Amino acid sequence: MSVSTGVESTAPYVEVSCRVDDKRGSKRRRPLLDCAMVRFEDAVPVRPFRWSWGGRHFPGWYWAATTGQHVGFESWLERDRLVLMDFDPAVVGMASQPFWLHWHDGERERRHAPDFFVRRVDGSATVVDVRADDWIPPRDAEAFDLTRRACAEVGWRFEQVGTPEAVLLANVRWLSRYRHPRSQREPVAARLLEVFSQPRPLMAGADAAGDRLATLPVLFHLLWRHEVSAERMDIELLGPRTVVRRAGGSAG
Repeated sequence: MSVSTGVESTAPYVEVSCRVDDKRGSKRRRPLLDCAMVRFEDAVPVRPFRWSWGGRHFPGWYWAATTGQHVGFESWLERDRLVLMDFDPAVVGMASQPFWLHWHDGERERRHAPDFFVRRVDGSATVVDVRADDWIPPRDAEAFDLTRRACAEVGWRFEQVGTPEAVLLANVRWLSRYRHPRSQREPVAARLLEVFSQPRPLMAGADAAGDRLATLPVLFHLLWRHEVSAERMDIELLGPRTVVRRAGGSAG
């Protein structure tokens, strides 16, 4: 499916359209305003992810616990952003390369496939482009600006995001190892939730709930699911003394 509408830019008039594969793999083009309610979080990528020996990019597929599906990425930076989106409890859906935006810049036809489409728990939508802040060529900056204004036309947010904060990313990547539902084991999870109903150090609580070899994987899964929370995850690496508490529990 695809979309098109008019927005102002440095050119006198810009026609924007987007295109997304339907379930049969065919492609159609429609006005952007007509596609405001399309579930682009379920879209298949509009272009393939290419692997090449010695290439500059590092594409792959990330299994998202949020959706139970694989989502493509084209760089390690995109993969890191996917992990953070998967960890965000406000995110309920995501897709990579969800559509093409087409426009004319006054000299030639242009097109741009945003990196991700994200659906949030409140029903709102965000289009995301990932690029290191110190490496945005003018051509890409123009595409991002056009995409931002096109998204505003249909009530979507647009975010251009760069390199994540290192400590938070390290913690979330560690927890992502335990994101699969198989890590939710009972009655261990119930014991951990009871133990951490009051704040206590991570390792002490894991030991109080049983053998740490059995309790730690489940504890990390509960942290991933935000059923328990860890203090200062954005500025300190998770460790034995990290204070953990049940979500919504007493502050002690």
